[in-house]
Amino acid sequence: QVQLVESGGGLVQPGGPLRLSCAAAGRFYSIDSMGWSRQAPGQQREFLASISSGGSTNYADSVKGRFTISRDNAKNTVNLQMNSLKPEDAAVYYCNADIGIRLSDGTVQHRDYWGQGTRVTVSS
Repeated sequence: QVQLVESGGGLVQPGGPLRLSCAAAGRFYSIDSMGWSRQAPGQQREFLASISSGGSTNYADSVKGRFTISRDNAKNTVNLQMNSLKPEDAAVYYCNADIGIRLSDGTVQHRDYWGQGTRVTVSS
């Protein structure tokens, strides 16, 4: 069974930094793209950033220049360094990953997995 476990959420003052981490656990064959999204109360889930297995990154305009996504393929983790946080960044943050599972017939089946979310509060 594959799980994504996020950590690092909490309370931070406006203008401050926070680093989120997400680790993939379980038995799997490969991890392709990984990413982060967030959902504020009453709003739809918003894409923030993604990173390919080769390290290519993509960011939403709302966080470009403030957030940095990175990954450690050896540890099966993806991180989100968030700087210059604003009150409007408060939300539940979710990581996701495209994970391949080897089936009994030898083929690899890919599926998008999501973490349970970690809450970020930006307040003085």
